Amino acid sequence: MALERSDVEKIAHLARLGLNDADIPQTTATLNNILGLIDAMQAVDTNGIEPLAHPLEATQRLRADTVTESNHREAYQAIAPAVENGLYLVPKVIE
Repeated sequence: MALERSDVEKIAHLARLGLNDADIPQTTATLNNILGLIDAMQAVDTNGIEPLAHPLEATQRLRADTVTESNHREAYQAIAPAVENGLYLVPKVIE
């Protein structure tokens, strides 16, 4: 499927792209090259080939879901100017 100048102008209008008249031939050639590549990829015989979930068939190592940090809330709140029920108190900034 080859695109013509009028096709590219319609596509540019629909995509709200401002193409200059000088850019249309180059854009047409680029789009035709892309469509040619797609046609070549679709022409490849893939019968009997299982699809891959990952191109390298790699698996991710998982770590154990365990707590590695201890709770330092009391130490952090000890240096805060105002704390109540485990929450930091801040001055009201909106009146």
